[in-house]
This record gives sequence, structure tokens and C-alpha cells, in this order.
Amino acid sequence: MNPTVIFWPMIAHAVLVFIVYGVLMVRRRAVVTSGAARAQAYKQRATEPEGSMTASNNLMNQYEAPVLFHVVCLALHATAGVGYVPLVLAWLFVLSRYIHSWIHLTTNKLKHRNYAFRTGLLLLALMWLWLALHLAGAV
Repeated sequence: MNPTVIFWPMIAHAVLVFIVYGVLMVRRRAVVTSGAARAQAYKQRATEPEGSMTASNNLMNQYEAPVLFHVVCLALHATAGVGYVPLVLAWLFVLSRYIHSWIHLTTNKLKHRNYAFRTGLLLLALMWLWLALHLAGAV
């Protein structure tokens, strides 16, 4: 297997981040244009208007656990640990992030969002376990 395939899930996650940035910009513009908030409301996170707050919060989520995702992908590539198992785990993690974002940016039902988040976190933990086993020579 070509070890560079691990970069495709990373690229897919980066696409998600750009999509969320787009949603955030559209929502912020709509809030300001409607007169519900002034542009100054965006100077500090504490004053983020409700109309764009979920998009802003989702964007922050993309820089929390996903940072560990990108690190483990790079570590797997650097140590020749890319294989079918970590690749599938990586794609499933990215899928969980898309689902999490979709829920967060639409219905924002915490129960469903939490399920997507916990699923992604488990997949991420399995990727790190795979890396550890790979480094130990067990896989």
C-alpha cells in the first residue's frame, strides 16, 4: 500500500474545516446584515451572537481532537505504519467529524452530536493504539 494514502483522510478533514469556515462567514454576515448584531460583536468570543455561535463553536471543535488525528496520521506515515486498518480508522474518524459537524450546524441535538463525537474519539484512540502496537512490532 502506498503510505501517502493516509493523507487523503487528512485532506478530507481540511475540506471540512474550510466548509465550516464558509458556514461561519455566511452566518456572521447574515447576523450583521439583519441588524441582529453589529460587526463589533465579533471582537471577542464572549460576545459572539447566537446566530453564528454554533458555527464558531464547531470550528473550535475542529482544532481539538482532530489535532491528535493529524499527528497520528503523520506519525503512521513517518514510521511506515500505514496499512488498511489505520486507513479505515482514519476514514471513519473523518466521517464521524462530518456527521458531528452536520448535527452541530443543523439540529444541534446534543444526544446525537455527543454520539458522533464519542464515536470519533474512540476511533482516534484506536488509531493511537495501532501506532503504539506498530512501534512495538506487534502489528
